[in-house]
Amino acid sequence: MLMVHPHPELQFQHNLPYGALVHDRGVQFVVYSRSATEMRLLLYNDVKDLEPDEVVVFNPEKDRWGDIWSIFVPEIQAGQLYHFQADGPFEPEVGHRFDGTARLIDPYARALAGTYLPSDDGIVRPPKCVVVDDFFDWEGDRHIKRPMSETIIYEMHVGGLTRSDSSGVEYPGTYLGVIEKIPYLKSLGVTAVELMPIHEFPICDTNGNRSARSNYWGYDSMAFFSPHRGFASGTEPAAQVREFKEMVKALHQAGIEVILDVVYNHTCEGNELGPTISFKGLENRVYYMLDHGGSAYKNFSGCGNTVNGNHPIVREMIFHSLRHWVHNYHIDGFRFDLASILSRGRNGDLVPNPPLIEAISEDPMLADTKIIAEAWDAAGAYQVGSFGNLRWAEWNGRYRDDVRRFWRGDTGMLGAFATRLAGSSDLYQSGGRQPYHSINFITSHDGFPLNDLHSYVEKHNEANGEGNRDGDNNNHSMNYGVEGPTKNKEVDAIRVRQIKNNLATLLLSQGVPMITYGDECRRTQHGNNNAYCQDNEISWFDWDKVEENQSLVRFFRELIKFRREQPTVRRTEFLSGTQTALHGIRDVSWFNRLGTAIDWNSSERTLTCLLMPPDAKEDPEGLGRELLIMFNPTPEPCEFMLPTIARGISWRMKIDTSAKSPDDIFESGKGPVPASRIILTSRSMCCFIAE
Repeated sequence: MLMVHPHPELQFQHNLPYGALVHDRGVQFVVYSRSATEMRLLLYNDVKDLEPDEVVVFNPEKDRWGDIWSIFVPEIQAGQLYHFQADGPFEPEVGHRFDGTARLIDPYARALAGTYLPSDDGIVRPPKCVVVDDFFDWEGDRHIKRPMSETIIYEMHVGGLTRSDSSGVEYPGTYLGVIEKIPYLKSLGVTAVELMPIHEFPICDTNGNRSARSNYWGYDSMAFFSPHRGFASGTEPAAQVREFKEMVKALHQAGIEVILDVVYNHTCEGNELGPTISFKGLENRVYYMLDHGGSAYKNFSGCGNTVNGNHPIVREMIFHSLRHWVHNYHIDGFRFDLASILSRGRNGDLVPNPPLIEAISEDPMLADTKIIAEAWDAAGAYQVGSFGNLRWAEWNGRYRDDVRRFWRGDTGMLGAFATRLAGSSDLYQSGGRQPYHSINFITSHDGFPLNDLHSYVEKHNEANGEGNRDGDNNNHSMNYGVEGPTKNKEVDAIRVRQIKNNLATLLLSQGVPMITYGDECRRTQHGNNNAYCQDNEISWFDWDKVEENQSLVRFFRELIKFRREQPTVRRTEFLSGTQTALHGIRDVSWFNRLGTAIDWNSSERTLTCLLMPPDAKEDPEGLGRELLIMFNPTPEPCEFMLPTIARGISWRMKIDTSAKSPDDIFESGKGPVPASRIILTSRSMCCFIAE
């Protein structure tokens, strides 16, 4: 192994962002470590090399500026493979875990190549970092900047979208495969895709073996600046950088925004028993929240460790990462996984006005992006309705639970359901927020897909290898008499109605709707509600189901089209229940099935809602129409009567979830005129629109 040090005359000094910075005559490498006593740069020729071709030694007197180690290496360029290696104290009892033999991933690496290499000497050899030139011809591409109130989110897994043979794409399971399916995404009418984690995460274990339980979901980050190499079709180092940018540009050309699900709350290094592959070996006491004097890790993530997000160094890294994705990849927004962890101070306590949350809100480069919090964590924090400030929208877990329970037929849900339908003012209005701060969802990657929500009472996670102990036991699901698939037409008809009921409720609610990919065509996970490790048909999008369930896909497309046309269901201000100038009717009115005032304390489970269009401030083009929506979640048919104040309006049927296609959703103005008495089939809903 050759030990070299660049000639002092060739050590050019440049501005000091971190990572590997490409210049005309070489590359400058910059890394932070306060407690390291020595730093080395390992340079490799090939991703399969077990040992470096060269080792560049940092001079602590000339190559260290405070706690920043910086060195210029001439005559190398983009594509160069490297690791860092740091000597320092190994004192786990106080939090130091330096290992002079460890090969370390640069925390600011812009791409990784290869995977863990098999080890006979006990030295972990993680994927290699790649020097990246960020040049890309964006052809004038910019952020779409669609208002949040007009956004419809489609949560999806990059690999899972096209990995099935049924996808028929040339590049299955890749960024380029997503490009091939853009016509389908555009046909649905969704305005944004929310990509499950694409930050680098492990493909193999530290011995180079593919685990029996793969890290399919990707919630196990190992490099916050690198797109995942496993979704690239090309094999050359950093191919994922180019292909990811091509995907974003193509989605933008189709009018679809790109939101990243980011995991800044933990890393794949795990707890004190986990490997040292990056942060642990550079400054463990800074990057992680430690416990028991430093010998153990606080575990608010449920994944072994917790990133110390409100330490100034780590906070700076997260900012740089977010800016990197906005500036270099034109990302339109971020959904922060277990975001309540980012509200915890350096000792782990939840703090008021956490610096990281406020700084993300105020960061000028993020000003045009959507910022969404999963406002809870694995240690009991639950901040739905109170997370951050007006820049932050939230996954509304209350919406999910209340809508599920209402349509399951639970008693006592009228008030909660009406509140969710109207935008969750109980959660957001007092803080000065608006309905679009609520990201409404009924399903997500975490839990049953919509088909399974109405096909299984119990979870069936045996394939995960954890004795069915993993996954949530509280799903608010129902199977209607048969657990799993059935040939019983009556049971299946109920399930289809319930899927339509859920989709229609979601698209007619005030707030921002999010649907999980495949819910529109009955994608199933066969009862698995925690498919984090199922990189197979359990999780993948089965494209045959698009054809098999084309009438349901049509229903979903028409729902989205209706929402995009109709400002009455995507208001930017909360409904007040006060009278409007039009007809002197309240902007929202609630009735029982007899058309009289609702008694919120009754045991009644049916509901009628009359929505008036917004005023000229919210609807300057005057496109809004009155809507009358009737809900029957009971197992029996129910007769509904038009409320007296609705009888002076000419109505047409818009949605009838009990009807078969195409009579389940009509073009506006084409549906039948309702009678004064309307029979709603069991577990169904109707929506009427004013002519």
